[in-house]
Amino acid sequence: MVSELTQFQVTFATDCSQLVKMVSDPEEWSTFASYLDDVKILKESFSRSEIIHVPRTQNTKTDSLARSVRKQSSFVVHMDLHLPVWFTESV
Repeated sequence: MVSELTQFQVTFATDCSQLVKMVSDPEEWSTFASYLDDVKILKESFSRSEIIHVPRTQNTKTDSLARSVRKQSSFVVHMDLHLPVWFTESV
């Protein structure tokens, strides 16, 4: 069960247009039903949520950051109200 989050509205942005289609019309993507169940549970944690497509060409800083992370040998997840200093300095 997902615990209550303090954020009531959230926008998920992705550069994958097919992911947006998959979440928006899950009946068409039955192969991914188990993943879409997880997305549905996450979306229900918020009073309002949306998923949008943002092409990489319109978000070059994020694309650059994602590329640099893929080159690292370790995996780091950070979730907080405030961005870590190392992240704000790299953007």
